[in-house]
Amino acid sequence: MAARPSITAFFPCYNDAGTIASIVVTADRTLRELADDYEIIVANDASTDNSATILDELSARYPRLRVIHHATNHGYGGNLRSMFAIATKDLIFYTDGDAQYDPAELSKLYARLGPDVDVVQGWKIERHDPLHRKIIGRLYHHFVRWWFGLHLRDVDCDFRLFRRHVLESFPLESDSGCITVEMMTRVEQGGFHVIEVPVHHYFRAYGQSQFFNFGRVARTLQELTSLWIELKLLRSRDVSGSATPPRAAA
Repeated sequence: MAARPSITAFFPCYNDAGTIASIVVTADRTLRELADDYEIIVANDASTDNSATILDELSARYPRLRVIHHATNHGYGGNLRSMFAIATKDLIFYTDGDAQYDPAELSKLYARLGPDVDVVQGWKIERHDPLHRKIIGRLYHHFVRWWFGLHLRDVDCDFRLFRRHVLESFPLESDSGCITVEMMTRVEQGGFHVIEVPVHHYFRAYGQSQFFNFGRVARTLQELTSLWIELKLLRSRDVSGSATPPRAAA
């Protein structure tokens, strides 16, 4: 019987002291069923609550857990990139550390990872958030889907399973939440086969969202504009041979 692929599961953590322990415990239990070789990575992005203490205690009890402590805040995208950079396994899964998604549902994504599938992407069956976040989230989804020409059912569902070679095939540069748009735009531009699987979304039981507030949405629009210029406008002109190619990744 063929060996099962190894899996890296990682979780960004920023002031998620009330949820990160349950995320790690659930992930470890789920991964034991799916893989013989796995690792869990949590990057604590300069949290100001007691996330660091909890993670250090967890790492002493769970040998497959690797904890990174950032001395300064890297932002959501920078935090994801720090974990992508040190992941070592065949498959790479991530979701957030705030428990709005259930890591046990990784098994649903894994079950759909056929030999011809490169990425399995979750989509929220129902969004459980305050009304203003639902409205902003829906507007954001439709806007970036149209502007970047994405074909995803749920652009901002951070519940994804990749084959390693996909993430090794392109750079990621965003430090903010725009990294998900950058990531999936590059995936589609690379011609990778993506399928989407329904997953549950839960009310936030602890902490506050770091993304869906009006001030941050305004900054995000500025960052998306720069990203669109690089990934869509400059790339299109480069393909046509009529302009200078986009800048290389740092």
